Amino acid sequence: MKPTTTVLDVARIRESFPILQREVSPGVPLVYLDSAATSQRPVQVMQAIDEFYRKHNANIHRGVHRLAEEATEAYEAARGRIADFIGAASPREIVFVRNTTEAINLVARTWGEVNLGAGDVVLLTEMEHHSNLVPWQMLAAKLGFRLEFVPVDEQGLLDMDAYKELLGHGPKLVGFTHMSNVTGTINPAAEMTAMAHAAGAVVLVDGAQSVPHMPVDVQQIDADFLAFSGHKMLGPTGVGALYGRQELLEAMPPFLGGGDMIKRVSLEGFSTNEVPYKFEAGTPAIAEAVGLGAAVDFLSEIGMAAVHAHEQVMIAYALERLEEVPGLRVFGPAPELKGAVASFTFPGAHPHDIAQILDSVGVAVRAGHHCAMPLHQKFNIPATTRASFYIYNRIDEVDRLIEGLYKVREYFG
Repeated sequence: MKPTTTVLDVARIRESFPILQREVSPGVPLVYLDSAATSQRPVQVMQAIDEFYRKHNANIHRGVHRLAEEATEAYEAARGRIADFIGAASPREIVFVRNTTEAINLVARTWGEVNLGAGDVVLLTEMEHHSNLVPWQMLAAKLGFRLEFVPVDEQGLLDMDAYKELLGHGPKLVGFTHMSNVTGTINPAAEMTAMAHAAGAVVLVDGAQSVPHMPVDVQQIDADFLAFSGHKMLGPTGVGALYGRQELLEAMPPFLGGGDMIKRVSLEGFSTNEVPYKFEAGTPAIAEAVGLGAAVDFLSEIGMAAVHAHEQVMIAYALERLEEVPGLRVFGPAPELKGAVASFTFPGAHPHDIAQILDSVGVAVRAGHHCAMPLHQKFNIPATTRASFYIYNRIDEVDRLIEGLYKVREYFG
């Protein structure tokens, strides 16, 4: 049944996104259904970046002139708001990075280098993004530890019995995605973390898909590390954050060497700065961090519970409509167990062809393996087409997607 409304005032929200007023061709308005890859940005974020460059642009933590102090204040204020947004105990637990990928690599190359060795186990899942696979594969090849994987069932859910059994192997680290970027599966992060801690493991959560779309509280989850990207949550590209428990960050060696990550340098050696600056070598993405702070403000004003509720309505209706299309196969669990992501295949049509036909009618979706090749191999498919929804999507845009899919069906017979 088609919902008549959602919990959000989508029309008002869309006023902040000028790109959504585009027509991809004359008379064909844009329907943007690729927010799992990157979200659009509201004017409030653009204005925050513009204002920084127009009024406050300077390097941070170094100068004592007015602009330097204003830039530092804006940068650190953004860190504080991001810490509050995910429930961190202190802004010192937030390290600015370029993206989720860099955040996970940072953990692997610092905590992992010190704490992992031959004979150890790192436990991941079969639904991980490459960013939470490849860094550990690279480090395992170097240090000689073993990777094990929690299996995924046909619904796209983790096998929790297998997870419990694998924890019996004594992993040093457990890493898992909070929400799959392919199936949309929302994993029980707090439960998994509690089980991992009981087994003596440190826990890293990939929050790239969860932090933008649902309430996430790192203290409630009890995560040791959590990583996310700004560009998936209305913020700029080139900036993200790593949450790390302060005592862990303090014990870890630095990731990169250079300016601002040091306290003192001589020709014989150096001493590191305090956290989080120990991990922020060189001039950071200052304006982008300010923009991410503005994105957090925008989402906080809406409320993440309302964001999630809106997306639950969207995905429930989308799955209902997708089931109407003959031959189409959707991957992932029931709507109440997933985020607003629908990945699917169509018999006889390659996902890239589907995406191109949809693009011709103004519907922007993603096609490919979504940087999760092992999960696609698990389902014995090379790729899927993915539609993903966010705060600015309307119910009628689901109908536009379905109309486009019927054109695909006509084209491929």
